[in-house]
Amino acid sequence: MTWLPPVIYIDNQTDLEHYIRSWKQESLLAVDTESNNLYVYQEQVCLIQISTRKQDFIIDPLQIDDLSALNEIFAAPRIQKVFHAAEYDLMALKRDFDFTFCNIFDTLIAARICGFSQVGLSHLLWNYAGIYHDKSHQVDNWGLRPLSKESLIYAQMDTHYLPLLRDEFEKLLRHKNCWAEAQEAFEEVCHTLPAKKRTFDPDEFWHLGLPNHLTHTQLKILRELCILRDQLAIKRNLPPNAVLSNKALIQIARRAPSTVKKLRRLRYLSSKQARRDGTKIIKAVKTGLQANRLPEPPRFNPPDPTIADRYTALINWRKERAQARGVESDVIISKQTLWALAHKAPSQIDDLQGVQGLGPWRLDTYGQEILQILQEYS
Repeated sequence: MTWLPPVIYIDNQTDLEHYIRSWKQESLLAVDTESNNLYVYQEQVCLIQISTRKQDFIIDPLQIDDLSALNEIFAAPRIQKVFHAAEYDLMALKRDFDFTFCNIFDTLIAARICGFSQVGLSHLLWNYAGIYHDKSHQVDNWGLRPLSKESLIYAQMDTHYLPLLRDEFEKLLRHKNCWAEAQEAFEEVCHTLPAKKRTFDPDEFWHLGLPNHLTHTQLKILRELCILRDQLAIKRNLPPNAVLSNKALIQIARRAPSTVKKLRRLRYLSSKQARRDGTKIIKAVKTGLQANRLPEPPRFNPPDPTIADRYTALINWRKERAQARGVESDVIISKQTLWALAHKAPSQIDDLQGVQGLGPWRLDTYGQEILQILQEYS
């Protein structure tokens, strides 16, 4: 087992405020979070890990009423916050605590810009530090208290080595002349939007049923099953898929069992699920069979053919650029930005400014190429 120094576990307001005062003196803090999305209906951040270059800390948000003082750390331009795969952590932290972020270094983004094909934290730790990081604890129920010693060691490891990785990637980014590109990407991730709280999607049955080619009658059944699943998930505080899987919903809608006995024969439904919810499921099937009609399906408005042609041309250009650099295509420019360009169809460099995802480095590097492609479809 990898040796780690003792972690400081912070589970009260007084200790949190004490350590925040010391963190304000740091120039770099590694940050990670653990959430309980696999175990509850509404996900929440259950741990916040912070590491300086000398000490590791674990904050317990479930035991502390007010974490707002952490915003002074996360929003401070002078303190660099090092994440691995920051987007998910930022979405959760902004949703739960309304934090603001600036000056981020993301080791996953850095690895992708450098052309790494395997960018998981465990792989990078093994390559750069010879450290084995067991990711099996990734699916632990982080909302449980007390957490096991093994879970806490896993959480500590997620930030303990990030300062080392950050230093290695800064050297590599500068060597590859990618530092300005990385800085722009790090700035973009700071503006990640908060995650949305889970709500029932009344069109969920369309999204599940249409790709599975369900009939009109089967779709009516599926709609009732989706409603039932969400109601049970809320009541039991479970993710909907923990109540009934999508495969189970589709199979029930197709077979339309009329009794609990027939329901038990289905492949994707456990005997426990049939025993616990069988009567409710059969009632939902019957309600669906008796429904008069379905609501209107969500409308899909295909883009104008010229816009679609622009987008296809940009996609092809991006692919060629990425292959030449030896990186994934979205390292060049995101699909969302390409769609925005295809719709806007700018004709000069000034028109490109303000397009989300096109910062100064991308404008300078790719701007003229983008304009040349778009001019062919003006």
